Amino acid sequence: MTASPVRSGAPVLLVLRALGLGDFLTGLPAVRALASAFPDHRRVLAMPAAFEPLARLAGVADEVLPAGGVRAVEPLDVRWTAQHPEVDVAVNLHGRGPDSHRAVLATRPSRLIAFAHPDVPASSDAPAWNPGDHVGEHDGEHEVARWCRLLEATGIPADPSRLDLPAPGPDAVDAGLAARAGGATVVHPGAASGARRWPVERWAAVARRERVRGRTVLVTGSGAEGELAWRVASLAALPSESVLAGRTGLVELTAVVAAAGLVLSGDTGVAHLATAVGTPSVVLFGPTPPSRWGPPPDRPIHRALWSGAVGDPHGERPHRGLLAITVEQVLAAADEARAAAGAGHR
Repeated sequence: MTASPVRSGAPVLLVLRALGLGDFLTGLPAVRALASAFPDHRRVLAMPAAFEPLARLAGVADEVLPAGGVRAVEPLDVRWTAQHPEVDVAVNLHGRGPDSHRAVLATRPSRLIAFAHPDVPASSDAPAWNPGDHVGEHDGEHEVARWCRLLEATGIPADPSRLDLPAPGPDAVDAGLAARAGGATVVHPGAASGARRWPVERWAAVARRERVRGRTVLVTGSGAEGELAWRVASLAALPSESVLAGRTGLVELTAVVAAAGLVLSGDTGVAHLATAVGTPSVVLFGPTPPSRWGPPPDRPIHRALWSGAVGDPHGERPHRGLLAITVEQVLAAADEARAAAGAGHR
């Protein structure tokens, strides 16, 4: 847990968003709205500790309370009340409840901001969750809009366009990598589930074509995605230094994405990172429509490819809709994103 001397004696605003990278970035407009609405409060974000550097970069947190997943947030009250005063305002940006509602209520806040859940009486007067948000449906609410709507319904203005992050400073990445990242094509083949992972052979074909066109190609990923990244690099005949998977921290990755000329990825956190730092991107969607998780449609430097089929985003095998996307479609969308950036839309 990292504390800041700023507003140390101020009332506490506790915000729960203990999910993944894409969740943090899509929740950023709502978190910013809360920071603006409660300027004199000490802003505490309950979220994975790994994202603290981005929270600092965005200027939205005085303190981070490490948490991740519903089970991990249940003891929030134990870890919080042992060292801190009572919470003034608690906001559940984690989910619809009831477990996440109970986690923030355990800190005994004076006020709760959350969606209504029938099993949590304290939320009875709250706004309703979008009833169309179920697996296999097209008409769900976009993740950015959902949390802004929650705040708007409780009298807090929230601008869903406030997605941007400043690029990390020049000391965030070593000079050699910074030079290679400038204008490079970043290929990010991984995703949290098999349903959202485009086949390795197709990523390699795209990477190979980008290399033939004279562009530097970098393959990113987590440490757990290292084998996947190496397979792409091997099939595309990329040099070993092209593989960054497992070699960069989150701030370094952000700096690489910010310096790149184009990001190619599936529906995963790096896609949202490209949106946040304003790097042209192509995002491949399979079981989930981009109307729920895609880049803002008014930013033409970001292209979303989707076949129109929906399904389980947590499936083990690549979704049939994702498999319908071809290498040629990805390359064409890449050209469109670059053209939009060249036309001044970046």
